[in-house]
Amino acid sequence: MSIEDQINMTLDKIRPFLQRDGGDVVFDSFEDGIVYVSLIGACDGCSMINETLDAGIGIILKEEVPGVIDVRTTASKEENKKAE
Repeated sequence: MSIEDQINMTLDKIRPFLQRDGGDVVFDSFEDGIVYVSLIGACDGCSMINETLDAGIGIILKEEVPGVIDVRTTASKEENKKAE
């Protein structure tokens, strides 16, 4: 099973908790140990987005998927590319 498959399976476990509050998470890519996701619905623009990523999604992905070292939003990836 690929790392991407493992990431998606893990996100499927997390997704119901986000959907309960009107949000969701979408896997975008995995590069150099970093999982890039988009948060949509109520999660998009939520003031708790960093806590959701760090204390929720990030911890679970790091525990369940070998090789994951961080989780970031796809928007942060795009901002870094623009800065280069």
